[in-house]
Amino acid sequence: MDHFIFQSIQEIMVLDRILLILIGVIAGIIAGAIPGFTVTMGIVLAFPFTFAMDATSGLALMIGILVGGYAGGMISGIMLGIPGTPSSIATVFDGFPMAKNGEPGRALGIGIASSFLGTVFSVGVLVAIAPLVAQFSLNFGPWEITALVIFAITLVGSLSSGAMLKGCIAGAIGLLIATTGPSPGGQIRFDFGFDALAQGVEMLPVLIGVFAFSQLMDAVETETKRLKSPQGSLERNLQMARIDIPYARIVKDMLGQKLNLLRSSFIGSVVGAIPAVGGTAANFVSYDQAKKFSRKSKSFGTGIPDGIVATEASNSALIGGALIPTLTLGIPGSLTMAIMYGVFILHGLNPGPRLFVDQPVLIGGIYVSIVVAGVFMLVSMLVLIRFFAKISLVPTSILVPMVLMLAAVGAYALNNSIVDIWTLLVFGVIGYLFVKAGVPLTPLILGVVLGPSLEVNLFRALQLDPNVMTFLTRPISLALLLFTAASVIFATWQEVRSARSREAT
Repeated sequence: MDHFIFQSIQEIMVLDRILLILIGVIAGIIAGAIPGFTVTMGIVLAFPFTFAMDATSGLALMIGILVGGYAGGMISGIMLGIPGTPSSIATVFDGFPMAKNGEPGRALGIGIASSFLGTVFSVGVLVAIAPLVAQFSLNFGPWEITALVIFAITLVGSLSSGAMLKGCIAGAIGLLIATTGPSPGGQIRFDFGFDALAQGVEMLPVLIGVFAFSQLMDAVETETKRLKSPQGSLERNLQMARIDIPYARIVKDMLGQKLNLLRSSFIGSVVGAIPAVGGTAANFVSYDQAKKFSRKSKSFGTGIPDGIVATEASNSALIGGALIPTLTLGIPGSLTMAIMYGVFILHGLNPGPRLFVDQPVLIGGIYVSIVVAGVFMLVSMLVLIRFFAKISLVPTSILVPMVLMLAAVGAYALNNSIVDIWTLLVFGVIGYLFVKAGVPLTPLILGVVLGPSLEVNLFRALQLDPNVMTFLTRPISLALLLFTAASVIFATWQEVRSARSREAT
């Protein structure tokens, strides 16, 4: 293990990869700082730039964006009261009041320090837990992998807040899209007579269209409402505020938050490892726990360090936790991890337990990249915080055309084909309609990403043993199918209970 880590350090600590991580961190901070842009958008738009890179360099860039993006969301949350990412919502509760009380530098400094320490903590969790999970999952055959993919897609669909049926339907549609083109047996399906569909639908244009295009269209709609609100004058006032980081005060604040920091980082790592739960849940759970354990719980929401530490530590600790199922089982539990999964596939690597056996240096490179990205995030945020604060005020009228252009160029660069541009536009419209109809996008994207894995492993399982009852005679696959049924039943019960409570009121 130590030998691989030293090799991994040598692989990462070269000038070109260090620069890629730095570029990724700065790009991620900017993506996170702009309200409505989010770290996922940054990851989607950076995906095409990894085509010409080797796997280690591509992953280093994406990890830099992840680390920077999760931290960058606090900037607009603290300065404007508008979280840059969904996982920074609870940061607003104490960060924004502290900024309004004349201490924006202190609030940002506490958030930056907490994000850095949460990131480092998550690496420790990833290093400790991931090899154990990978070792266990080496026992998985095609039956277990098939059941695992079904469980993951069903879990994400069933836990879609208030939209279980819509989430499951979205996952099924994603699986259907993934069956376009050649089957594992070589037959061409669902091409509808179009040569462009005979080889299947490319994953990248679908991802960019479903998420980026639809989110940008939604952002255009909401921008007018935001500009008409009284927040506009507040933005101008805060833009002119001088941001000074009181380093000595922040060190004192952080020394008094050791238990809060550890507890919140642990919550973030655990929640991040659970598919479909996500950063918003970790943000709120850690804030709630910090409030319950604090001696000054009544002061929460007035601008105290405890709330900022809890939310930002858990927010950044998500990264290591979320990578555990993605790397060890090949099951991305969120949109950002689905795109990371795509980077592996693009470079001919299959995330899963064999990756730890066949590519240990690459795995070690991911560990090292997160630490390096955390250091760059800390330094960049402290040095360039005024610049990032101004970036958060970029108007949508400028942002949307630029992002759409980058999205189109990225999709075209995949195969130099206009078909991919049309794919982006078609799935962009589909994604936008899904958003307006309240249909969650994550199950759809996971269906597209995991569909080929599900089909190949189901095909192999039935080739080895045509008896479908084998899925129920193997303990692990049986357990996963039972978990699948339990998740659907639990989600159904929750929705029925919510509907009854609404009727009662």
